[in-house]
Amino acid sequence: MEKVRCLIIGGGPAGYTAAIYASRAGLSPVLYEGPEPGGQLTTTTMVENFPGFPGGVDANTLMDAMRSQAEGVGADIRRGIVTKADLSGRPFKIEIDGEPAVEAESLIIATGAAAKYLGLPSERKFRGSGVSACATCDGFFYRKKDVAVVGGGDTACEEATYLAGLCRKVYMIVRRDVFRASEAMQKRVAGTPNIEVLWNCNTREVLGDESGVTGVRIERKDGEVFDISVDGFFLAIGHHPNSDLFKEWVATDENGYIVTDGCSSHTNVEGVFAAGDVQDPHYRQAVNAAASGCRAALDAEKFLKK
Repeated sequence: MEKVRCLIIGGGPAGYTAAIYASRAGLSPVLYEGPEPGGQLTTTTMVENFPGFPGGVDANTLMDAMRSQAEGVGADIRRGIVTKADLSGRPFKIEIDGEPAVEAESLIIATGAAAKYLGLPSERKFRGSGVSACATCDGFFYRKKDVAVVGGGDTACEEATYLAGLCRKVYMIVRRDVFRASEAMQKRVAGTPNIEVLWNCNTREVLGDESGVTGVRIERKDGEVFDISVDGFFLAIGHHPNSDLFKEWVATDENGYIVTDGCSSHTNVEGVFAAGDVQDPHYRQAVNAAASGCRAALDAEKFLKK
């Protein structure tokens, strides 16, 4: 079995940044990109809130540049999916694509989190062309336009009020007749005049053409079906952190996010570090993930030197 000093799992902003810093520290990191090289960011188009790109940057171009930079300083980046992890003791034993492959002295988990979608074919069709799971990432593209937000919890209310500051009108599609959100968030929605809540409604289909999303077909609980015209369709029904492989060993919160010690990347397992959305239930931004990847590499360097 191959022996490595620092193994990084995940090929998004956190993983690639960790690989850059670990390489420069002389840790000879090996990084397995997993099923989605580039991470969640590659499901969007333009990124306009990543520092250093005044005119914005294509998401795939940004991720390719991060990957190339990591390789340029010596990171060994590989395609492959981690299918099993034994973190009971060092070196940690990792299977790749079903085969025992690596023994690692330190491990950085940067596997990200997947946004929850409704599972509609039309939703998949227009993903990145009007369908988004991140208002902070993509809301800027819908200034003075009409959009819809699906969900009734705190996240949905927060996304809707954020979009209301940019968009002409925001529809909230809520499947129940009440919000699940906190009282404070409900009051914020109620006090925002350009938010209209569609109660007891489910999305039947996302409508669109070659230019992207043009509307949403909605069904009320009483059977009424109607369409609304929107340019953007935002999912706000939660995220699932990709931590299942490690839960036997690494502490997680009630939603599955890996718990780290304070503002460090240390987990409860000595020598195992977590970075990016897999341990961040709050911010979920590429720049924040990159910063946490830096912290993880620095923490791993100090651990290995110790």
